[in-house]
Amino acid sequence: MQQTSRASAPGVPILSGFGEIADRYDVVLSDIWGVVHNGREHFPQACDALRRFRERGGTVVLVTNAPRPFPPILEQLEMLGAPRNCFDEVVTSGDVTLRFVAAHGDKPVHHIGPPRDRTFFDIMQAQIGHRPPSVELDAAEYVLCTGLFDDDHSPDLYAEELAKMRARDMELICANPDLIVHVGEKEQWCAGALAQLYEEAGGRVLQAGKPFAPIYERAIELAQGRRSAPIDPARVVAIGDAIRTDVQGAMDQGFDAVFVTSGIHRDELHPHGRPGVRGDLDIAAMGRLLEKTGVRPVAAMPALVW
Repeated sequence: MQQTSRASAPGVPILSGFGEIADRYDVVLSDIWGVVHNGREHFPQACDALRRFRERGGTVVLVTNAPRPFPPILEQLEMLGAPRNCFDEVVTSGDVTLRFVAAHGDKPVHHIGPPRDRTFFDIMQAQIGHRPPSVELDAAEYVLCTGLFDDDHSPDLYAEELAKMRARDMELICANPDLIVHVGEKEQWCAGALAQLYEEAGGRVLQAGKPFAPIYERAIELAQGRRSAPIDPARVVAIGDAIRTDVQGAMDQGFDAVFVTSGIHRDELHPHGRPGVRGDLDIAAMGRLLEKTGVRPVAAMPALVW
């Protein structure tokens, strides 16, 4: 087994590759967007690292806050060129959301999100043979948020709708707790930003994805189906680029976490704009980020490589 890199932020080693610590784990729960691809192209070295882990007997579950159930995510991975042999299973925030919506039965729902996310209801119909009535806000009993109506929108445009929801004490199901995502070089707001505003106003929010427990429970359930022996939580590691969702979520479940620094936090941690270059990581800035957030990943790396 290789030795872990000496470079480190306070208490957090900076790895040259995941292979340095891979022997500690049986299961990897890997984020997708920001780790495996950026919405425009897949990252070959990340896919290679996950493939190598699987070849050594490990199980890889891709865990994403994508607000749609997994079939379109598999299609996206294929479209972006990510090889199928780098993972065993995929679980999405949308998969968990489907269960939450199904539990509401025939209650009418108002959907906030881009038109492309309406496929959620088609997949729900195909998977469980049921879909709730989708109605305007005034006629709805609860709200499903998969994102903003338009990728160029900002959360403050929704103040009036959120106020109406709060006045009626409506429950909001948040299908993607992420606040922002990078699409190539562009930032886009996610459903989590609206859910955060609604919670701050006193609204009731049911969260489907990371950092909350239901998506991890489903991921471990899928991983267990691939393994002959019970999974030891101490031998599970999450790999992700977001402190709030990936790292904190894993820690809350008792799992180790490896922090990929070139994703959501890249502007702060890679000020010279070369996030794939290990020497470009601002270790002092990373130390300040970890101190501010109070999280402690077991290791960090600029990008997922072996």
